[in-house]
Amino acid sequence: MELPPAFSAMRACGSGSCETVRLSALSFTAWSGGELVEAIRLAETASQQHPECAGHCVGPATVWHSALLVRIRELVSAARSLARVEELTVGVKDTDGLVAASLICAGDLALAQGDVNTAVASVGRGVHKAQQAGLHCLLPDAHTVMALSALRQGNMSVSLEFVDQLRDDALLGRTTDRPGQYAWAAAQLLEVQGGAKNAAHFIVGIITDDQLILELLTSQPAAAAWLVRATRELGDESLAKRVASEASGLAARNFGLRSMEAAAMHAGGLLEDHPERLIAAGEAHLDPWAGASAYEDAGNLLSALSQERDRAVETLERAVDGYANSGAPRDARRVVSKLRSLGVRRGRYPRYVGQDGVNTGSLTETEAAVAELVSHGFTNSQVGEHLFISGHTVAFHLKKIFRKLNVASRVELTRAWSRISDAAAEPASAG
Repeated sequence: MELPPAFSAMRACGSGSCETVRLSALSFTAWSGGELVEAIRLAETASQQHPECAGHCVGPATVWHSALLVRIRELVSAARSLARVEELTVGVKDTDGLVAASLICAGDLALAQGDVNTAVASVGRGVHKAQQAGLHCLLPDAHTVMALSALRQGNMSVSLEFVDQLRDDALLGRTTDRPGQYAWAAAQLLEVQGGAKNAAHFIVGIITDDQLILELLTSQPAAAAWLVRATRELGDESLAKRVASEASGLAARNFGLRSMEAAAMHAGGLLEDHPERLIAAGEAHLDPWAGASAYEDAGNLLSALSQERDRAVETLERAVDGYANSGAPRDARRVVSKLRSLGVRRGRYPRYVGQDGVNTGSLTETEAAVAELVSHGFTNSQVGEHLFISGHTVAFHLKKIFRKLNVASRVELTRAWSRISDAAAEPASAG
């Protein structure tokens, strides 16, 4: 039987009849087949300590159980399960791999909670431990969390860096566990850079592959709605219907799993242009970012109805707050821009995160964001789309950036920004 990936983090007890290993393998098989409730039940049982394999197998089994709880967004239970891992390593040798898997899982948990900084820090430590232990199979999960964290904060260069690493992981055969999720991370970056058409090959590839779409929808509650939105932008209603149908079927097979039910409701509400279903999905989502996304979708539909303007504003305000609480300033700014078009101005403006930790001197946050995007080859119009400002405003900021950084062209700005980024990275590399 195939074992959960967490078991690569630590050698098993060596007993072919080990009950922990057997139950974990059954759990992995059930999860891969979409039987999520049964998979979680088996994983929980496997994580209970058995005398014949205390520490050696129970630790990885506990990480696996924690990972499943994160995926269905039972975040309090996931945190409680992860807290057990440290106890299980007491008196056990060679635990670097187990600690690495635990840290990466904790990073995934923090991202789901909306604590992006903690997610990045935890995963960073996990990567270090995994590399020390030679467990490169753990790196794709880490790179996915890092890519999604950077993308959520609007840090395009860092997100691109980790997506490139995911591509390398795939080429090296390390992404056999969750290839759908890795493809989705890449698709999101490409979509942000150039719209759904730019990510069409990833989007179509995920949806038309039975195993990829199942694996992605079981791992990421927000993916179903994102795919429906993207396929409708591509003008392919049949693909959108397939995603909604898959999400609905998964929820029906796992009755009582709130994350799956919310995901199905969200995807269905988008497909039917049904704002009430979308608001209900926003309230049902356990994932704060997914909830904010549902409110944004509902608010956009309501804003097209003149008699629903007040409800549209109220719903979009909930979306802004949800994104802000999820460490997603770029998404929050997009909704603020929509509110502005409705005549509403918020006193609190979500902070855009560009080059994290970069000393940009006298540049404002918006100027730093413009400088970063321009340095990656974006036109003024494209920068405006990313920051939800006009191309003329971008040009205005660019003139001030040239003056402050003492450069005369976009080429010189790119070189200067690269030096700034390298200087910011040196202390981290030295550590």
